[in-house]
Amino acid sequence: MNILLDAMGGDNAPDANIKGAVNTINQIKAEVTLIGKEEVIRNKIKEFYGKEMEEISPRLKIKNATETIEMEDQPTVAIKHKKDSSMVVGFRMLKEGEGDVFISAGNSGALLAGATLLVGRIKGIDRPALAGILPAYKSRLVLMDCGANTNCKPMNLLQFAQMSTIYLRNTFGIQKPAIGLLNIGTEETKGNELVRESYQLLKEKSKELDINFVGNVEGRDAFSGKIDAIVTDGFTGNVFLKTTEGVGKLVKRSLVESFTENIFAKVSYLIAKKPIKSLSKAMDYKSYGGALFLGVKKPVVKAHGSSDEKLFEYTLKQAEKFVENKAVDKMIEEFEKQNQK
Repeated sequence: MNILLDAMGGDNAPDANIKGAVNTINQIKAEVTLIGKEEVIRNKIKEFYGKEMEEISPRLKIKNATETIEMEDQPTVAIKHKKDSSMVVGFRMLKEGEGDVFISAGNSGALLAGATLLVGRIKGIDRPALAGILPAYKSRLVLMDCGANTNCKPMNLLQFAQMSTIYLRNTFGIQKPAIGLLNIGTEETKGNELVRESYQLLKEKSKELDINFVGNVEGRDAFSGKIDAIVTDGFTGNVFLKTTEGVGKLVKRSLVESFTENIFAKVSYLIAKKPIKSLSKAMDYKSYGGALFLGVKKPVVKAHGSSDEKLFEYTLKQAEKFVENKAVDKMIEEFEKQNQK
């Protein structure tokens, strides 16, 4: 297995990307190919570790790419014109079978455009979407879509529910995952036109498509552990995602400050250290890695734009599991069956 990593994408590139790959290489079985400016990558490795890349691991490789797609670049234009960018080279390698999964923390729009245009959509899926994974009570929550499609139709949300079901069933072994529709209330008459029409479509088609649709879900109930996935448009999903991350950071920061106020607080922390660490770990979105771009023919993972070396480490481990679980292959099989009906 070969994991392709865009070494030049993200706010902390290439340092965090390189360090994450080096930290992970001996924890996984796969090869990792760093895609980017070879001279820069080699110099950074020498600077950080005082040795050549080949001395670190024979499974750590480089693919030279002379250009970089910047955050301010127009997505489709960048994909079409920056043909030797680390992102386009990565997609080309993935499509041609030189890699098994591609990871990038770079320009989200370009990543989504590249995945759709260069790798291709699975037949039967109108719009691929990002499946983000968030912590939930004694479980995890799939958020679909968390940023790929800001404007959606009810059919898109129906397909998001279908893809979420297939993904959870084959990757996490949940036979009848509970799929909810993110809304401002639980009643089917609540919400805007998109949500109301999506509700009716999901209600009508869920049995035929083997979706365990549990109805509308309010944001406050999403993390109860009773819901396996919530579907929404990418605009709402991205706001939801970033708000959740912000609340998690607030809670962790508040806990740290409250237990360092005085000597009595510090003593209390020593007593409660274990459950506090468990809570902190449970709320840490970084441990869940990136978001798999469901609906394209090969595995593509969107890492957080602000990924540090630890988050790249988690994302690389996650990517290996995606390939091992054949998440995309099974998605293709399921939609082929649906198309034949």
